[in-house]
Amino acid sequence: MRNLKTESRSSLPIKFKGKRRDWSLFIISLPLMVIILLFSYVPLAGWIISFFEYRPGLSLLTSNFVGLKYIKMIFTDRNMTKVLTNTLIFSALYFAIYWMPVAFAILLNEIQRTRFRKLVQTVSTFPHFISWIIVYSLSFAMFSTDGVLNLFIKLFGGVENATNLLADADKVFTIQTAIAQWKGLGWSSIIYISAISGIDQELYESAVIDGAGHFRCAWNITLPGVLPTFAVMLVVNIAGVFNTGYEQYFLFKNPVTAPKIEVLDLYVYRMGLQLGDFSYATAVGLVKSTISLILLFIANNISAKIRGKSIV
Repeated sequence: MRNLKTESRSSLPIKFKGKRRDWSLFIISLPLMVIILLFSYVPLAGWIISFFEYRPGLSLLTSNFVGLKYIKMIFTDRNMTKVLTNTLIFSALYFAIYWMPVAFAILLNEIQRTRFRKLVQTVSTFPHFISWIIVYSLSFAMFSTDGVLNLFIKLFGGVENATNLLADADKVFTIQTAIAQWKGLGWSSIIYISAISGIDQELYESAVIDGAGHFRCAWNITLPGVLPTFAVMLVVNIAGVFNTGYEQYFLFKNPVTAPKIEVLDLYVYRMGLQLGDFSYATAVGLVKSTISLILLFIANNISAKIRGKSIV
C-alpha cells in the first residue's frame, strides 16, 4: 500500500509538469496567433464593402446596398479576360519550373565540403531578402537600354544588336519568371533541405555498401524522401494559382509591357487604390479568395486519392 501511495504521489508532479509545459507552449505561441488573427482574419470583414457603393469617408450605413452588383460586373468586365490570361500564364510558368528548388536542394546536398555548401546556400538565399525595388534597380542597371548588357553588346556586336529586355513585350513572361526564380530559388529550397536532413542516414550507408554511387543514392533515396514534402507544397501552391502578387509586376510595368504584365493582383490594386473603385476591387478579391479555397479542397482531395494522405 505504501508503495502504491508513493508511486501515485510521484506521478502527480509529472502530470502537473506536463500541463505546465503545455500552457507555456500555448503562451509562447499566443502572440503569433494574435498576429495571424489581426492581419489575416480580421481584414476579411472588409469584404462587406463589395456589397455597397462604398465611398471613402462615408459610413456603410449611409451607403447604398447593391447586393451582388459588383460581383456580376466581374463576368462582364472586358479587361478581366486579359488579366486572367496573364495571371494563368505566369502561374503555368511557375509550376513548369516548380521542380527546380527540389533539384537545387538535392544538388546542394551532394556537395561534400561543408563550408562551400553553406556558402552556396547563403548566396542563393540572400536575394529573397532583397526588396523588389532593389531587384528592379539591379535589373534596370543590367538590362535597360543603357545597361551593362547593352554596353557589352554595343562594344562587341554593334549598336544595331542592342536590345532592351525590360521593354520587350514578347519576352515579358520569360524575363519576369527568370527574375522571380532567381529571387526565390534559394529560399524555396530550404524546406526541401530540411526534408533531406530528416532522411535516415543508414539508408545511404547501406546503399554505399551495396555499391551505389551519388546518382543512385540521390535518385533512389533522396528524391523519394523529398517527394512527400513536394506533394504537400504543390497542393498548397495550387490554391494560390491566382495569387501571383503585384509588387514585381507593378515595378516592372511600362507602357510596352503593360498589356501582358498586368496580373489579377495588380489589377485589383489599380482599380482600388489608383482609380478609387474600392467596392469593385474588393469584389474581385472576394471572388479570387473563394476560388482559391475551392482549388485548395480540390487539390487536397486529389492528393488524398493518389497518395492516401491529405493536408486539410
